[in-house]
Amino acid sequence: MAYAEVNGQRLYYEDSGGDGPAVLFSHGFLMDGEMFEPQVRELAGEFRCITWDERAFGRTEYDGQPFTYWDSADDAIGLLDHLGITAAVLAGMSQGGFLSLRAALRYPSRVRALVLIDTQSGGEDPAVLEGYKGMTADWIANGPVNVGEIVSGLIIGDPAIEPAWREKWEKLPRENMGPAGDCLFERDDITDRLGEILCPALVVHGTADQ
Repeated sequence: MAYAEVNGQRLYYEDSGGDGPAVLFSHGFLMDGEMFEPQVRELAGEFRCITWDERAFGRTEYDGQPFTYWDSADDAIGLLDHLGITAAVLAGMSQGGFLSLRAALRYPSRVRALVLIDTQSGGEDPAVLEGYKGMTADWIANGPVNVGEIVSGLIIGDPAIEPAWREKWEKLPRENMGPAGDCLFERDDITDRLGEILCPALVVHGTADQ
């Protein structure tokens, strides 16, 4: 188990090590670095694979304060600093893509390339925003007991592995969902800045994604 003191947080991370090009994997909302275990298993022989738990999730010791995905981008680059990595490929799913895009904008010399998985540059869709906020409020009040199955269907969609993640969610501090949800729902739209990103990018979206 490894931790890095970064921006007032104690970030949990795992590092495959090695001399290959570094890839920093950033997970989606409600997930943690373990979601990329299959990718790390396949790629670690060729690449230095780093996974981490972002603020409010997983084993990271989060200070409970409001934050934005710009702060999370600072965390990602701060983790690279901690590891002595000058530049890396940033691979992010959903929320992980939000922060990876912002890291590429703020720290272009540190991002060799982007892998953007089921993510976007815009803000939250107003058509679903109130429903998502309602589920978040229920989660804060009651934990995932009422909405966990709905949420796992939305963001995972695989009945074989959903129970393991719901078990993890039971252990997350409920109060983390307030700042984490605010960060997600109130994120800024950076679409008009995408042209500033000049590094190579692989954009992936599953046709069956919920």
